[in-house]
Amino acid sequence: SPLSIRELDAETAVPFIRAYHYSKVLPRLNKYFLGIYRDGELSGVVTLGWGTQPLQTIQKLFPRHALLTAHYLEIGKMCFLPSENGNGYFGSLALSALIKWVREHTGCLFLYTLADGIMGKCGYVYQAANFRYLGSFTTSVYRDRETGEKIHPRSTGKLLLENADFDGVKKRHWLSYGFCESKGIDKINGRMFRYIYPLTKKAKGILAQYPEYQKLPHPKDKDLHFAVRVGERQYREIPPPRFNRDAHRYNPQQFNSLEVNDHEAVQSP
Repeated sequence: SPLSIRELDAETAVPFIRAYHYSKVLPRLNKYFLGIYRDGELSGVVTLGWGTQPLQTIQKLFPRHALLTAHYLEIGKMCFLPSENGNGYFGSLALSALIKWVREHTGCLFLYTLADGIMGKCGYVYQAANFRYLGSFTTSVYRDRETGEKIHPRSTGKLLLENADFDGVKKRHWLSYGFCESKGIDKINGRMFRYIYPLTKKAKGILAQYPEYQKLPHPKDKDLHFAVRVGERQYREIPPPRFNRDAHRYNPQQFNSLEVNDHEAVQSP
């Protein structure tokens, strides 16, 4: 049956995401919370907004055009009921309904998204929905060795203060190797895959002017790469890492409030 999309309030959307999404960290810059309904039942939730650098993201993608934040929306979170997970057909239907909704309710040129390669996701659902693949970049997360908790770089404020004190410096932007060893924390590198969907004829015209984005081969499982830090600026390749989504030593606020945090893939230095 066809799917319908309706706007939700945060009080309905956030608990659904916390229950069914693999990452409980939510984007901070949300413009829309959308519910995906099948036969009247809330079967999925999508957040649309921007990452931590909204203007830089679109201008980096299309440097020869003076595009602004208002010209695109980013899929921050997309998750479905467990009964629909693994159902590529449902995912394609959901994206088709989402594209139609964004066209009808916004003046955006593009719908942008990232597939989280660190979680083993290449973006097959976006490939099936005819999103254009724009390439990948390396990103990093931390993992607590004891609990398996995934610690996003945007959630490390307190740890960075502790790290600066540990190293005897004023400020740290990334957790240092020595500090992580003292805390039993691994730094893991993986890939993020960029996808974009042109919503208008103008958007298609803009995309056509960037030959570097034409006919890029879609990433597959073999294109996933993972490495763990084993020394200062030293990494060793590892199999796909596992994370414990229920551990919350470092992110307790995600479990007991509707507070939303930055969650944008951060390119490694």
